[in-house]
Amino acid sequence: MLLAVIPAAPALVPAVGGRAAELTDVRAAVQRVVTELVTARPARVVVVGAAAVSLDDDETAGASFAPFGVDLLVGGRRLALPPPHAVAAWWLDDAGWTGERRYVDPGAELSLEPDDVVLVVADGSARRSERAPGHLDPRAEGFDAVVTSALTSGDAAALAGLDAGLAGELMVGGIDALRWMGRSASGSSVTADLVLADAPLGVGYWCATWQVG
Repeated sequence: MLLAVIPAAPALVPAVGGRAAELTDVRAAVQRVVTELVTARPARVVVVGAAAVSLDDDETAGASFAPFGVDLLVGGRRLALPPPHAVAAWWLDDAGWTGERRYVDPGAELSLEPDDVVLVVADGSARRSERAPGHLDPRAEGFDAVVTSALTSGDAAALAGLDAGLAGELMVGGIDALRWMGRSASGSSVTADLVLADAPLGVGYWCATWQVG
């Protein structure tokens, strides 16, 4: 099974974030990771992201970026996706994926098939700098470093065991999705490829793939 993680930030969608130079490397890394998933020719792409409501939907679901001031529709015609899944939908559209999709939250009942690929959408701490949404917290860099180390080494237990309480204080929007990723790979061998770890807007971003099993 191929697992990947990308950031959830709507600003990474060019129509939303514009041509911000500090996002160039992150966008390139996301494009690389999503392209790798699509070229694996999966039976289905499963998108796992934190959502304010329970979510279990298919490729007929889509989203509008109108709340972000942009007349942009992504995914299917039925507008039902929360922002993290909408971001994933845009990248899948951009990569030319027209096959089956499933959008879920980390608490959904999920049975993965060998030919599935999984796209985890998760940001790190939003307190990495003074310009970050939550301003600077000196603990944020260390927390994100633990995630970076786990993604680099394929340490599923480290991801699954991330401190959710501390993550809440550090405004880690993707904590549930990151922990889900760790649990999903628990007990399996992992070949990891960390493509990017950065915080250009004061928010931790990762792009990585795990070949599990």
